[in-house]
Amino acid sequence: MQELEIPLQKKTRLYRFFEMVPAFISYGAIILLIVLSIVNPLWAAIYLLLVIVTMIVKAVGIAIHTIAGYRRLNGAQKVNWQQRLQDLEDTQTALESVSTPAAAEFNASRHIENLEMIAAAQPGSFPKPSEIYNAVIIAAYNEPYEVIEPTIQSLIATTYNKKQLMVVLAYEERGGEAIRLTAQRLQQEFKNQFHSFSIVEHPKNLPNEVIGKGGNITYAGKWLQRYLDEQSIAYKNVLVTTLDSDNKPHLAYFDNATYEFIVHEERKHLSYQPVSLFFNNIWDVPAPMRVVATGNSFWNIISSMRPHTLRNFASHSQPMDALVEMDFWSTRTIVEDGHQYWRSWFYFHGNYEVLPLYVPIYQDAVISDTYKKTLVAQFVQLRRWSYGASDVPYVASLLFTRARRVPFFGGLARLVRLLDGHVTLACVSLLIAFGGWVPLLLNLEASRSIAAHQLPEVISIIQRVAMIGLFITVFLSLKMLPPRPERYKRSRTIGMVLQWVLMPLTSIAYSSFAAYYSQTRLLLGKYLTKFDVTKKIAVPKSGATTTPTILTDVHDGERS
Repeated sequence: MQELEIPLQKKTRLYRFFEMVPAFISYGAIILLIVLSIVNPLWAAIYLLLVIVTMIVKAVGIAIHTIAGYRRLNGAQKVNWQQRLQDLEDTQTALESVSTPAAAEFNASRHIENLEMIAAAQPGSFPKPSEIYNAVIIAAYNEPYEVIEPTIQSLIATTYNKKQLMVVLAYEERGGEAIRLTAQRLQQEFKNQFHSFSIVEHPKNLPNEVIGKGGNITYAGKWLQRYLDEQSIAYKNVLVTTLDSDNKPHLAYFDNATYEFIVHEERKHLSYQPVSLFFNNIWDVPAPMRVVATGNSFWNIISSMRPHTLRNFASHSQPMDALVEMDFWSTRTIVEDGHQYWRSWFYFHGNYEVLPLYVPIYQDAVISDTYKKTLVAQFVQLRRWSYGASDVPYVASLLFTRARRVPFFGGLARLVRLLDGHVTLACVSLLIAFGGWVPLLLNLEASRSIAAHQLPEVISIIQRVAMIGLFITVFLSLKMLPPRPERYKRSRTIGMVLQWVLMPLTSIAYSSFAAYYSQTRLLLGKYLTKFDVTKKIAVPKSGATTTPTILTDVHDGERS
């Protein structure tokens, strides 16, 4: 099998060089502005305006994708995916009974095309829904019953046939005796609710593993492989979904994922990425965390509208046969989700895509037991996500080699987009916020330069134009909010609007600084080798009037 793992010890010069490249460019963008400001304020003004104009063009695209993505998300959740999935069982009968009103539904014409395609295909080309199993691996560390139990209840609440749903609770030995007892309790309570409910303990201190989610779910995945062999279930008929312990799939998620799995002939070369929405506890978290969580939710919606840039994030689904062939997930990175895209893309020689699903999975926003700890926990989460910059050397090392097994120019385009994303995250918000004043502060002659003197004012005007995108985000975020808990007064809704004044601060204090932190670690060779779990909250049931209580740390996804 092709070597897909990240090197642990000895790294080539090429690999080490590309570890430093993101920091070189991110710091270089700031340094270049300073140098140009000293040498020639006009050049600095032109440089900064080019950066801002580029971001304005991107912002226009983002605004368009946000609106379109919201419409798709809204439309997909109104579809009876259970019925559409049942239609695939007997396509001829389904084609005869398709009603005219269904044409108004989300992707109704595509559904009819899928039915016609499967009806005309050779027998065996497309599996039937009754032949497919969904396996769910729930990653846990030391979460108590009160955190994990609602996640399992959310699986029961789905419309998918539970007798075709396998649940594997993968917990860490390092989590201690409490999580072991919790896992046993959950298994005892829910063992008859699904096809199977299994618990798998991931041993601590296994060789060649960083402390992270990748090792846990990979260990569980290999256990699942043995279980399927015992049950004589073909890998190709199993779709595996990984969930964090606070994740709650939409009621129709597994019907939707199974539907897409069936109708694509190249299903082995696909993974299925739902939109992650951080809305579970959005009413309970402090304002800065609400801004970050909502912003991340909208970024996931936007990413779903750009399939060519879509990567695996947090919870996603992938066929079991593909996972077995490529030895599951990486055990050597704390960003196993985004890294899984690159492992899969290189393993399948470039013949691999991430397919967006517009039926979401809901996750928690960050909260801890004090305001200060919550602020710190949010930074810890974002620095882990931004450590996805560690994929830059991985991609470059497999691309710039004589043993390359992927299309060069396709790989180069992906590498540039990957690098651009991390560099933009680090430096652009700083350049836009403060760049206009740098020439005036560093060069006395700048005061006599009309271009430099008017630069702050020009930037201010452009920023006001860019506020249009923010207004769209605010409007849609209010429409997507879950119902306000009874424990909060109506005045809290006002705070959901006023919170957006914090967006410039959160962009710099969190996104930018977290990106610089991660890239600096890579630059210096001070690698992150431990998954820092994030404290989150168990959301009270509807109607609860008590203040939420912090329970424990919770695994969550990594952004890359």
